[in-house]
Amino acid sequence: MTSTTSQQGRHQGLGLWLALASAATFGSSGPFAKSLLVEGWSSGAIVLLRVSGATLVLAVPTVLALRGRWALVRAGAPGILAYGAVAVAGCQVAYFYAVQRLDVGVALLLEYLGVVLVVLVAWIRARRAPSGLTGLGVVLALLGLVLVLDLAGQSRPDLVGVAWGLVAATGLATFFILAAEESELPPVALAGLGMGAGAVILGLLGAAGVIPLHFGGGQVVLMGRHAPWWFAVGELALVAAAVAYLLGVTATRMLGATVASFVGLTEVLFAVVFAWLILGELPGLMQLGGGVCIVAGVAAVRVGELRRARETGATGLEEQTDFPLPAGVA
Repeated sequence: MTSTTSQQGRHQGLGLWLALASAATFGSSGPFAKSLLVEGWSSGAIVLLRVSGATLVLAVPTVLALRGRWALVRAGAPGILAYGAVAVAGCQVAYFYAVQRLDVGVALLLEYLGVVLVVLVAWIRARRAPSGLTGLGVVLALLGLVLVLDLAGQSRPDLVGVAWGLVAATGLATFFILAAEESELPPVALAGLGMGAGAVILGLLGAAGVIPLHFGGGQVVLMGRHAPWWFAVGELALVAAAVAYLLGVTATRMLGATVASFVGLTEVLFAVVFAWLILGELPGLMQLGGGVCIVAGVAAVRVGELRRARETGATGLEEQTDFPLPAGVA
């Protein structure tokens, strides 16, 4: 029993490190995307190149992981398409539209209201209320959101940008819910195939004129210096997409959707730091206080889930997976 508990502890610890690494890599996307947006690129064009590049990066690992197991793709096709359409394409386009009108940190915090949706879906599907500490984490996260938006301050956020941020929140919740589902489909395959599906969907929508595709050129400004446009696109595709999504799916399967989604809130802090270093955007004291509340919310949820696991005697993913999704959803 002690050996099993120790093994579970190492499994959880590795999941936490992977979740933090995923949050850091995801957090780098906003500043690099904004450097392209100010040069005339459209959000759809940036996301299309980002997910297409990530698909190419993950193509070989995906094929290797699926050798002799292509039937898993057919069985998981609905989940893969939903992942690509909502969690990849929809979420990223909405977030970049929000970044056009809001500071990177504010846009990302709006997106992370999706974490609250994750908790609510877990409550409804499992027919049980979150633990007290999990509920406290939700309250602290919402308080942090209010502080970051500084609703009582002199400068009110752009309402259109806020609306796009809320659309992105729905996509984020979908990412955590689908990634947490127990499936024989390897994480790298879900990430790679989901990226491919997202790229195809974006390409079709762009060709039909539903999503504007405006590609720029020349240089972008990063850390006060000029850099070629392909450097920003390369970072978005390789680091902020391929690596970030792969780490995120792997961590979510280790930790479960609730814990992984709250650890993922640290992406906001990473994004604020990156926006400060790369773009010179620095939040005020009120917004920094909101960041502290969000970190406290992450800690509260983490402790609450561990306490519930001890009380119920659950082991492994039996307790960690919060979403009994229908068969065929991967």
